Amino acid sequence: MAGLAGPASVIRDDRGVPQIYADNATDLFRVQGYVNAQDRFFEMDVRRHVTAGRLSELVGSNDDALTADKLVRTLGWREVATKEYEQASESTRSYLEAYAAGVNTYIKGRSKSELSVSYSVLERKNKLGDIEPWTPVDSLAWLKAMAWDLRSNYDEELNRASAINVVRNADRIAQLFPEYPYDEHATIIDGQAAAGNQTGSGTKGNAGGNNGNAGGSKADGGTEGDAKTGTGTDANTSDSTSTEDASASLVPTATKTTQTTKTSTTAENVADVYSSQAAQDALTSANKALQSLPDVVGSSSEGNGSNSWVVAGDLTETGLPLLANDPHLGVSMPGVWSQVGLHCNTVSADCPFDVSGYSFAGLPGVVIGHNARISWGLTNLAPDVTDFFLEKVTGDTYQQDGKTLQLTTRDETIKVAGGDPVTIKVRSTKHGPLVSDVLSDVAEAGKTSPVPGEKVLRSTSYGVALNWSALTPGTAMDAILELDVAEDFPSFRRAVTKLDAPAQNVIYADVDGNIGYQAPGRIPVRGTGDTQNQKVPADGTWPQIGWDSRYDWTGYVKKRDLPWVENPQSGYIIAANQAVTGPDGTAQITSDWDYGYRSERIKDLLDKAHAEHPITVDDMREIQNDTYNPIAEMLVPMLLEQKTDDFTQSAVDLLKDWDFTQPTDSAAAAYFNTVWAKLLDLTFSDELPEGFKPDGGDRWFEVVRELMKQPRDEWWDDGRTDDVVETRDEVLRRAMTSARLELTQRLGKDPSKWRWGKLHRVTLEQTPLGGDDVPDLVSKLFNKGPYEAPGGSSIVNAFSWDASGDFSVTAAPSMRMIVDLSNLDNSRWVNQTGVSGHPWDKHYDDQVSAWLKGEDFAWPFTADAVKAAKDEEQTFKPEGS
Repeated sequence: MAGLAGPASVIRDDRGVPQIYADNATDLFRVQGYVNAQDRFFEMDVRRHVTAGRLSELVGSNDDALTADKLVRTLGWREVATKEYEQASESTRSYLEAYAAGVNTYIKGRSKSELSVSYSVLERKNKLGDIEPWTPVDSLAWLKAMAWDLRSNYDEELNRASAINVVRNADRIAQLFPEYPYDEHATIIDGQAAAGNQTGSGTKGNAGGNNGNAGGSKADGGTEGDAKTGTGTDANTSDSTSTEDASASLVPTATKTTQTTKTSTTAENVADVYSSQAAQDALTSANKALQSLPDVVGSSSEGNGSNSWVVAGDLTETGLPLLANDPHLGVSMPGVWSQVGLHCNTVSADCPFDVSGYSFAGLPGVVIGHNARISWGLTNLAPDVTDFFLEKVTGDTYQQDGKTLQLTTRDETIKVAGGDPVTIKVRSTKHGPLVSDVLSDVAEAGKTSPVPGEKVLRSTSYGVALNWSALTPGTAMDAILELDVAEDFPSFRRAVTKLDAPAQNVIYADVDGNIGYQAPGRIPVRGTGDTQNQKVPADGTWPQIGWDSRYDWTGYVKKRDLPWVENPQSGYIIAANQAVTGPDGTAQITSDWDYGYRSERIKDLLDKAHAEHPITVDDMREIQNDTYNPIAEMLVPMLLEQKTDDFTQSAVDLLKDWDFTQPTDSAAAAYFNTVWAKLLDLTFSDELPEGFKPDGGDRWFEVVRELMKQPRDEWWDDGRTDDVVETRDEVLRRAMTSARLELTQRLGKDPSKWRWGKLHRVTLEQTPLGGDDVPDLVSKLFNKGPYEAPGGSSIVNAFSWDASGDFSVTAAPSMRMIVDLSNLDNSRWVNQTGVSGHPWDKHYDDQVSAWLKGEDFAWPFTADAVKAAKDEEQTFKPEGS
């Protein structure tokens, strides 16, 4: 290999997982690039086309691909990645360059068909361009895709705004976005005091999130404070208070005055802003554009969560910590993660890497895993880092504070395989790019109907700008590479706080017995809005008013104020997307948390296991595969109280002795989940707009749990029935009967023969060769499944599905790992598919069966263990040696 300074080797086990050894760090990453290209170059190439807005160059003329390209060009992912490369540390740039050189060594001289049979399939439709050399920016652009798919609550923001046009009552919409149940479900940091204060034996932490700071960022010339002490100069120096809660300005819900009244009074302040045709058209255009991107990491809908937890040695069999992680992302072929080990033959300051875990093909380093001293896991923190701003746009100008401002513009040309290029004009306000411009019909949207009190300006329409903190160049790549070589909790925190996007919950354990947690992220501080005449909440839960600067962002939360904890009294830390701290400490992060059903179940199972014996690796695995459905515990007793006909009752009887778990062979799970989908449809679909339907996840668990206490709430009434006003029990009975009829048609008349796995199935598809329009021969070659799947939405074993669609899996555990800090070679791992992206390779899908069954494999780490597990070895020498 040209460019190598010394010899290197790659040892693969019987699943093809590469463990890479070299004498220096640049050689290590050069070989990692070569190996990733060898295993998955087509996947890497698809990713860089997506992240550069060039998917049409691969797939040809396709409306969805073109819209996706327009959106990515509008957001400017590639430009942000270029700036991130320019400002990265010297070592990070050198590692990115070495990685790119390794990729290019592999692809040089190989035809497209030699690199992947996928190219051959695509070229049957259109002639493709030459394979381009890999660059460091290609790697960094993937971090924008990660941040995009884990961006948090923009769906909730748009859903609130679209629903007000139909529901016309802000308090009723608020019922669909309930507050986090702090009295029911524990937070990640439970009751921690100010930074560094002792709250119990050995416990240090910071509840965080209370203080904001105005002004730029590190990229604007500031220096970041030390993660441990909070000393140093933050680039954003002036504090501001947390965002004012504007919910008090909303008009209360009117009660239903008669049994035939189907509407409630208008919430004037909110409805008048969002229900105008101008606003609705612009928001619809923006939403359709944003949904156009392929789910390159995972869907932003239900299921895009994760589980992680760490247990201190006082509670374990070995006396040292155990750490578990399973991120829930979209399913694909191959899976999103690539397993790898990176080992310097002699660990030193010049070659500090001895790390193993999960990375992304196309990215140097290890994203999740462990080194010789520490281990870490990631789950989505889901901070509110995006805001939509309604903008008054006229031509190439827009309004703010009574002034006319000029849009910034640039032209982008999109090449289309087999077709003519498409040129678009990207327009931006101070709040960000106008994503509503992506769809061609937006120019005609909303030229009338301004907000109340303003003249009709027929030359003015609304645009929707997206303010997203990840569009400011960040330091995520520095964070990943520094995390790979961290040795203790302070160095771990210094690395993690550079992970500005995507912001993650990061749990920690080390070989000295310490456990911990750190929340990173560039999290905006919002203005207070118009406190005298608050038209809409200014807290980021609804699209903001762009023409009033009081709604603008004022800065970012300081790194030293982000929540963290070390060695809590409880002896464990659970981070499963629930609230981080109590309501006072987390106001700056988001208002739209996961509601804590998975985290609470994990807590209960840890407590139960520890009550019986010291916690083991087997206990951690059993928890990862738990299929208990938390909403069933509340809902089933009420279903059993209903009186039904004999035909329906034969299905209801399945629930009498059900333990609420959902293995693939469960008849009760098949019936309950069908009832659940019917219940949501009957209760909400009559009023909610297209694009905002109940997906059945944890938020809907909480919505229904609260509604069950109000049997005559207006939501129970089905607006599709003119002569009947339904109550809770009537809706329950109709859902039970309808579910019985559907399953009779789909699975047969005998309920005892029903199986959850016959409905709930997962199909693994390769982008862009999946989907219904692909020929059967191609589909059978590249795509795998459908397979029966256990679990369900907001269940620990989270094979999620969308209750507004069908029972097909939309997201799932993308991998699972359990790290034993007493003996790293005793750790376990499993991937969703296999390490290879070549459909004829034996490692293309050789982990699928174990993944579905909840099994895992040995994870050798030390040199002796890796050699003992060796199946084959590649050796590399400097060119000419």
